[in-house]
Amino acid sequence: MDDVERFRSATVAWAAGGDGSAGAAESAREIAARIRPARVLLVEGPSDRVAVETLAARLGRDLDAEGFPVVPLGGVTGIGRFLEILGPRGLGLDVAGLCDAAEERWFLRGLARAGLGDGLGRAGMELRGFHVCVADLEDELIRAVGTETVLRVIADEGEWRAYRTFRNQPAQRERTEEQRLHRFMGTHSGRKSQYARALVRQLDPASVPVPLARLLADAAA
Repeated sequence: MDDVERFRSATVAWAAGGDGSAGAAESAREIAARIRPARVLLVEGPSDRVAVETLAARLGRDLDAEGFPVVPLGGVTGIGRFLEILGPRGLGLDVAGLCDAAEERWFLRGLARAGLGDGLGRAGMELRGFHVCVADLEDELIRAVGTETVLRVIADEGEWRAYRTFRNQPAQRERTEEQRLHRFMGTHSGRKSQYARALVRQLDPASVPVPLARLLADAAA
């Protein structure tokens, strides 16, 4: 495990609290002082991390090596704690990130509590480097590559039969294809990350979802 991965793990353990949090906090401080991250990119979960890092790699970038580690929150309600420990009242690091439209309020509240801006609104939040996906990153990716491409990717991933069975379920019949594809990606553990990687690899560079493109642009500043 390299220093950046140790920093990521220590930060997650520190934010989680519990018996090991004091040791994790000490580790995070020590490693941060050594590697000096330029900006920490906060995302909701593992699939969002996969999407960001996969797109960066397609662009010939290594975010860890450049000083822009992507840290998954493990749930949006943790954003306030991560901003507290990483921001000006904690390690004093620059932070940016992605959130879903439904979770925007959590990010706005967390930014305010961490001393990173009161009453920002979406425009102010984006100026701070936090970008909003509509409705979420999976939805953004499905729209960006198109349903026909997503269906082809599902076949390429060896899951066409599983998707066909899922699509024929009574609860799915009245939904649009986009809605079914979105739901299918969340039906078992690991599938979101699987398709985040596969769909990002299909993206036309001119069709990268705006929140994702803006986050990577902020990580180049």
